[in-house]
Amino acid sequence: MDKQLYAKYSQRYQTALLDRVIPFWMKHSRAEGGGYNTCLLADGQVFDQDKFIWLQARQCWTFSMLYNKLEPKSEWLEMALHGAKFLIQHGRDDNGSWYFSLAPDGKPLIQAYNIFSDCFACMAFAQLYYATGEGSYREIALQTFQQILERQDNPKGKYNKAVEGTRPLKNFALPMILCNLSLELESLLEPAQVEATIDKCIEEVMQNFYDTESGLTLENIRPDGQLSDTFDGRLLNPGHAIEAMWFIMDLGQKRNDQALIEAAASRALKMLTYGWDEQYGGIFYFMDRKGYPVQQLEWDQKLWWVHLETLVALLKAFELTKQEIYWTWFEKVDQYSWNHFPDEKHGEWFGYLNRKGEILLSLKGGKWKGCFHVPRGLWQCWQVLERLQA
Repeated sequence: MDKQLYAKYSQRYQTALLDRVIPFWMKHSRAEGGGYNTCLLADGQVFDQDKFIWLQARQCWTFSMLYNKLEPKSEWLEMALHGAKFLIQHGRDDNGSWYFSLAPDGKPLIQAYNIFSDCFACMAFAQLYYATGEGSYREIALQTFQQILERQDNPKGKYNKAVEGTRPLKNFALPMILCNLSLELESLLEPAQVEATIDKCIEEVMQNFYDTESGLTLENIRPDGQLSDTFDGRLLNPGHAIEAMWFIMDLGQKRNDQALIEAAASRALKMLTYGWDEQYGGIFYFMDRKGYPVQQLEWDQKLWWVHLETLVALLKAFELTKQEIYWTWFEKVDQYSWNHFPDEKHGEWFGYLNRKGEILLSLKGGKWKGCFHVPRGLWQCWQVLERLQA
């Protein structure tokens, strides 16, 4: 491959991150009353001031990470600390679990039913500890991580709506995120705990949630690992599966396990080819492993995070396996993504397209989209492309 080609792509991802995305959030998201405004129109105007904990924590992590890994800019650290202060003051219930959402003044709105609030708070305070050396941030990260491990077999606890015992299913999202979280917290944990967590994650992601017959990674399975021939049991989320595979590739690099890396790369490609819309381009949001209709009415939308995580996975697969099929697909997904998602007028990316690739919602942030997938994806792609030039 031509290193000049890598350099061209690298420059685009770098410029987008530093000139178009981070400045957007720096300018528009800081809330005067504390924390971040994430509900932003295309031009950055705030249209709702409720605070969603996982987005507060994700943005805190983003600015801490950039401070730690890119450049120790004081304004980035200050932005991270602005969010952390609000999280510490208002984010947890009496048991130490993180709420789902808060009112603008910090009063709790929705209970701590969603363990992903905890996961991203854990990541945020770990990165803040790396940035500042402040011991209280380390303690928050470790306490939260311990609670995640204690809740992992029943993440929603008393907030679970399912009738116990009728149709028990376990979900892919938590073991997927623990793959990444174990590396985020690696230097804070005992080596034995890190390795035990990684072992369990690899088993769950690469064995238990993998359907050998179809070659696809499932969203839900029975607790005994068997398939469930139901709406939920047949559900596929290509973006989740592909994102998980670059987490697994990172674990494979840590363990110098080339076989694990190649298996993850291959499965990412399998999910991508299954999830690719041959008619209009882009990757479907939800699918059924048997090709049946799904319950999710938004199944055919094209989402920002799905495409960004796929770009990261493809670049890592190409870097680590040297197989050109991954580069070919990277260029295909890159072309679709850059032709549809970025907002050239105001910066950042649109999040939601209809099946044809037309903008469905013009917002830049809301209840589910914040300052995370776009900057992290651009950062990750930029770093791989820089290494490919070496």
